[in-house]
Amino acid sequence: MRYRVGVDIGGSFTDFAVLDQHTNQIHTLKVLSRPDQPGSEILTGLAQFQQRDNIQPSEISYFTHGTTVGINAVIQRKGVRLALFATDGFCDVLELARLKIPHIHDLFSRRPAPLISRDRVFAIRERTDRDGNVLQQVDRQSVLDAIEEARAASCQGIVVSLLHSYRNRHNEAAVKAIITEVAPELLTSCSADIWPIIREYERTITATINAYVQPMVINYLESFENALRTMGVTPPPRITKSNGGVMGVEQAKRECVQMVLSGTASGVIGASYLASACGFDNILSLDIGGTSADVAVIIKGEVAQGNGEIIGDFPIYIPSVAVTSVGQGGGSLAWIDGQGVLQMGPDSAGSLPGPVCFQRGGTQPTATDAFAACGMIGHGDLGYNAVKVDIAAARTAWQPLAEALNISIEETAETGIQLAVSSMYSDTSGLLSRFGLDPREFWFLAFGGAGPMMGCFLARELNMKGVIVPPTPGVLSALGGLVADIRNDFIRTLYSDLNRQLADKLATEAETLSQRARHWLTQEHGAEMPYSLQFSADMRYRGQSFEIDVPLEQAWLAQADVNALHAAFDRQHQQMFGHCDADAPVQLINLRLVISSPTPKPALNRLPLASEPVNAMKQVQAWIDGAFHQVDVVLRNTLLAGHQFNGPVIVAQDDCTTCVPPGMTVKVDEFGNLLITALEA
Repeated sequence: MRYRVGVDIGGSFTDFAVLDQHTNQIHTLKVLSRPDQPGSEILTGLAQFQQRDNIQPSEISYFTHGTTVGINAVIQRKGVRLALFATDGFCDVLELARLKIPHIHDLFSRRPAPLISRDRVFAIRERTDRDGNVLQQVDRQSVLDAIEEARAASCQGIVVSLLHSYRNRHNEAAVKAIITEVAPELLTSCSADIWPIIREYERTITATINAYVQPMVINYLESFENALRTMGVTPPPRITKSNGGVMGVEQAKRECVQMVLSGTASGVIGASYLASACGFDNILSLDIGGTSADVAVIIKGEVAQGNGEIIGDFPIYIPSVAVTSVGQGGGSLAWIDGQGVLQMGPDSAGSLPGPVCFQRGGTQPTATDAFAACGMIGHGDLGYNAVKVDIAAARTAWQPLAEALNISIEETAETGIQLAVSSMYSDTSGLLSRFGLDPREFWFLAFGGAGPMMGCFLARELNMKGVIVPPTPGVLSALGGLVADIRNDFIRTLYSDLNRQLADKLATEAETLSQRARHWLTQEHGAEMPYSLQFSADMRYRGQSFEIDVPLEQAWLAQADVNALHAAFDRQHQQMFGHCDADAPVQLINLRLVISSPTPKPALNRLPLASEPVNAMKQVQAWIDGAFHQVDVVLRNTLLAGHQFNGPVIVAQDDCTTCVPPGMTVKVDEFGNLLITALEA
């Protein structure tokens, strides 16, 4: 078997990256997504590879898949009807949440309705104290009564989240056993099994989202497995995780919440791999698809990790790549509000009907139509000939809005582009501030179907170092799934001061986590394989309400060196907030462990050096920065290492279009990346 396959399903296109392990060549493809028939696009793509490149399914040795089925169910609130079994007296956990309103400057802002309404939350008589001691065993009759009420409310599943179960899951397990005995048809999730973290709301909402999407995810994955077997693909597929790793299908079925950010994480991992291989230290990945723009931080090849990322209206507290997601993409719809002001997004045309210029039934103009109306795209086929861009149709779609605003079509479309860029600017600035980063020290690595199209316009507003456009930007997320390592996270809540008492058990707790991690790797992925362990801890000064994640050395834990842990926390606090207090007492809340096992990575091909200047395919007229310009159209596959040219210019290729405005210059590096920077004054 010679082929490794990575697939990413987006809102408009499904992307494929296939590595031929014999030749080290990467084959790429885009096909239109089918939200009406999820998964069918994968079979379409494999059939096209078989016909176009003679890649036989029987020769596939490895298959990874990033999917949006989970996140879409949460965003659209199309999950299953659930009941919540909570400790008697603590049934308002989802209603209270963290008592925060979504937009603190909006007096009319309201918290979203919980995924489980209060009338479907039922009390269980039991009690565990904060140290994990069971004060009251589960009252069986209260569970039986709750089951009957859940059935009467037509619930399809149950979430069990009891007080302090992160310390001791005994009572949750007892409740689940009764449900399994009496009502086996009700799919049950226990909060301590999903992610056993301190804080009741965080643990409950994470378990709720897992249960909310689980039946759909299971059905999707089983259909997906059957389809691959029908095509003759024999290895079990792996699913990309929110933390940037991959996991087996069975784990994905149990821990659906781990794959909620599956597709987003794939793109970040692809960007991280490319940045490391090409020697770029400070990167912001910019993944713009049909629905959203996702930005993540990558420093020296390491992806910044987050906790509490927002999915739709709700946070999830599993380890994940730290991503800022903006509801602006190539398919974002333009509209005029009640005050006569032009708006962009957050609603998207998606794949069906898609942008008007794709001629698939769309009637409302999108960001992609804005670029087409301005003449910046439409000078070649897109999506590997999946669509043909109709510039006239795009202009016709923008005309009613232009008439309503009493300005030209070009001015209206460019205003739409500026609005989209403005939304991205606001959220990207927030991400940079969150990590204390200076945008002048960072490159954008722009990918996705619309990343190269919009990246330069955002980079110059943020005063970034420049924009990197990789050789196949439209399918980088699929490549990310292909190169993602096997990875899993483990956590143990200790909630202790850094003192002698903690030192006595620190080494034991660390070794227990290590054993669990090694057992997971063997059980989930078979034979012994190389792996690495990375410990960290959630720590804070005593009296603080929240923690920061501090990387730890294994030797510190093995030797129970609490002084080294204290110093590491002080350094991290100083870096993040500009101050620390070496004399203040420190608490260790959670001990964390990440186990990872590397997967094969393709070597990047180098381009030959250019001996002739760039030869433009043609010149077109495009409206950029408030005026018409004569713009060269350059074919990406004609560029060689060392080629250099100035904007305005359009670089066309199979999977996307790169738009370079005036005042910027493009240089092609040895790996075929476009390095776009501002012209020196």
